[in-house]
Amino acid sequence: MLIGHITAALEQFAPPQLQEEYDNCGLIIGSPAGECTGVLISVDVTPAVVKEAIDSGCNLIVAHHPLLFKGIKRLNGLTPVEQSIKLLLRNDIAVYACHTCLDNAEHGVSHMMAEKLGLQAVKVLDPKQGSLTALSVYTPAESANELLLSLIDAGAGHIGNYDSCSFAVKGTATFRPLEGADPYSGEIGYQHTGEEIRLDMVLPSYLRNSVEKALLQVHPYEEPAYQFTPMLNGSRHTGLGTVGNLPKAMSPVELVEKVKNTFGSPVARCTTYPADSIIRRVALCGGSGASLIPKAIAAGAQAKVTSDTRYHDFVDYADTILIIDIGHHESENCTKDIFYHIITKKFPNFAVRYANTDTNPINYL
Repeated sequence: MLIGHITAALEQFAPPQLQEEYDNCGLIIGSPAGECTGVLISVDVTPAVVKEAIDSGCNLIVAHHPLLFKGIKRLNGLTPVEQSIKLLLRNDIAVYACHTCLDNAEHGVSHMMAEKLGLQAVKVLDPKQGSLTALSVYTPAESANELLLSLIDAGAGHIGNYDSCSFAVKGTATFRPLEGADPYSGEIGYQHTGEEIRLDMVLPSYLRNSVEKALLQVHPYEEPAYQFTPMLNGSRHTGLGTVGNLPKAMSPVELVEKVKNTFGSPVARCTTYPADSIIRRVALCGGSGASLIPKAIAAGAQAKVTSDTRYHDFVDYADTILIIDIGHHESENCTKDIFYHIITKKFPNFAVRYANTDTNPINYL
């Protein structure tokens, strides 16, 4: 089993192209061509996690937070990041980070949080814009089906819970092959008229290169006519945060206790909310998601679960929505379950271990 086989499975679930601009997802240390002896999954990469990987015989660490996030100018071993890098390189251990690409993925962090909380009718809170591209391509009628199947295999025509989606329009094409051309049909110097079909498909923007490669490999024309057009609307299946309905309405106190128990957060910082209020609709965002509070309110949520909420966010929205702020680590600890499921589903007999090291740097006293 190669390291690249493991990372390919992760990227199929959460493509790195879904990451936010500031992020650093992907294989940060190591080669995809290296043989993988085992995978250790963790939220963070620390010296203790690296030592655990060494002791357990795992040469690939899959983590949510990138080890290299800010610039590194020295490797003196003075910081935990520098110490981790030295240990990793010395012991030939690879590191893969699946951060905001997992936050934005179709069944990513906030979706897992919603599942654990038991929410129903779950939707993406902040759909990722610019995530879809439209393709139009003209092809001879007799080649349309072969081209269509090739484009589908490359990932085009997949929209949410539907695949093989396309639209075809039949029409008449004209062209005149010039000297030096090698026409599929028609003769050099003569106007040619023939039946063509225009195929229209939608694809995730990050698949443009692979879809274009498939198109050029199968299309019979030496000069195929096609265009990719960015779509203004984003996919409603990818993006940050989720919103959904509780199976049974709860009081604020009941919901806070359920959130604390579900995510293992000893405490929760909360806005004051009338004790007799009834909470039916809840928004969530793993990690620092306070910026999505206005979208949660717009989506009809009566409560928002996230972490790292600022004091002034509590001030601004105290009378509008119940903010339940849990620990950052607690909100993202479910990423380990996601990693485990992805890898073991694809490679059921491969060694995948949860890190025993607690990487949460925050203690509640």
